[in-house]
Amino acid sequence: MFSNLNDLLRYCEKECVEFINFKVVDRAGRWHQLSIPAARFNEETLSEGIGFDGSSYGFLTVEKSDMVFRPDLSTAFLDPFSEQKTLVMIANIYRIEGSERIRFEDDPRFVAQKTERVLAEKGIADQVFLGPEFEFYVLDKIAFRNEINHMEVYIDSAQAEWNSGLKDGCSGLTVPAGGGYHLDIPFDTSCGLRNEAVRLLETLGVPVKYHHSENGGPGQVEIEVNFATLLCMADGTQKLKYVVRNEAIRQGKTVTFMPKPFAREAGSSMHVHLYMMKGGEPVFYDEKGYSGLSQTALHAIGGILQHTAALMAFTNPSTNSYKRLVPGYEAPVNICFGTANRSAVIRIPAYATRPEQKRFELRSPDGTANPYFAFSAIVLAAMDGIINETDPNAHGFGPIDKDLYTMSYDEKAGIKALPANLAEAAQALEEDHEFLTKDGVFTENLIKNQIQSVLKDHYEVNSLPHPEEFRKYYHI
Repeated sequence: MFSNLNDLLRYCEKECVEFINFKVVDRAGRWHQLSIPAARFNEETLSEGIGFDGSSYGFLTVEKSDMVFRPDLSTAFLDPFSEQKTLVMIANIYRIEGSERIRFEDDPRFVAQKTERVLAEKGIADQVFLGPEFEFYVLDKIAFRNEINHMEVYIDSAQAEWNSGLKDGCSGLTVPAGGGYHLDIPFDTSCGLRNEAVRLLETLGVPVKYHHSENGGPGQVEIEVNFATLLCMADGTQKLKYVVRNEAIRQGKTVTFMPKPFAREAGSSMHVHLYMMKGGEPVFYDEKGYSGLSQTALHAIGGILQHTAALMAFTNPSTNSYKRLVPGYEAPVNICFGTANRSAVIRIPAYATRPEQKRFELRSPDGTANPYFAFSAIVLAAMDGIINETDPNAHGFGPIDKDLYTMSYDEKAGIKALPANLAEAAQALEEDHEFLTKDGVFTENLIKNQIQSVLKDHYEVNSLPHPEEFRKYYHI
């Protein structure tokens, strides 16, 4: 929004901005915030930065945790949810070395910037463009407890089929399980909420292609945004989550990006479409290639599929992620690719036929990912495949143009499966991460911390008794 301090200060004075709010992303992909009166914002804010405790963000240990952040003026936007007029800026993280401020190597935004720099330096493409599909549930109530003697989760959605039996307040227009795809109003009860969220996103520089209800009957929806470059899309992902969550609260609803909040219902993904441009020309198009893809695109697919298991510690970093990746719900379970095949990890959209549209879609990621890490890791895997000319056919990745869920065991022989849980994903990252670190984009420290973090979650959740276990085993 701004390229220099003077423009920002003039804007604040003209628009009567009262506060400046800074958003800083932590290792898990959550925004933290700090606000100052607008009158306190000056050159020193930019040069010296604002100090904070890096250990509370998961970046440093407590005995050496002082860090600073500096705002990126170009990311400024007016907060649509603040009662006082507030200008928001996303910040970059710096470590302190003597009197110097040095960019922190594991700052998620810096990882994304380093990825874009390496892509250009390798001469593979001028820019990479990503287009995620954001699926989530809009709900009316959520309650959960997990105590030593009491485990409970209660979720409710007014449009869910279980409310059809209510004697008071039921409209009779409930949605059956798995029956929510592209439903019209009044069945689609969150259409107005999404309209307002999309209107706000457009004002914040996040253009939206479309939004609609999704398969999950108890309020699953999708917002698909226009393509953008890596850092811009990661910032846009943070803005989208911020907007939809706050708008939901404002309208008396609640939103979750959990991959699998409901048993026996559709899970929520974050499919990522990807293409590259060089010299104004599409890198992934070849009229004579498989499904209109160039050899470069196929090598990119080969690289991503070769490293898919390792990627999942970043693209699917929650224990809940692996409850979604099961057969029967349009979620992938096998490492392969194909045209229009929603059961494969990588789908090539059959409707994207023009050269500038030619792309592929990675279907495994979900909304629990830190977008800066996840998008960077995906692009680095694609780059690795392009540089090493990884042939997906030679590696047994397909193409597979059949429904993998209905293929026999013999038909699927040789097709590798995705990690079945977070521990397997962590093990894969431990064994295969050179493609992330070889050009200094991801550090060994970041890899180590990610492995430790996801393993901690895996063992914590895996050690908890589940209510279904009481049903199955209590009387044995």
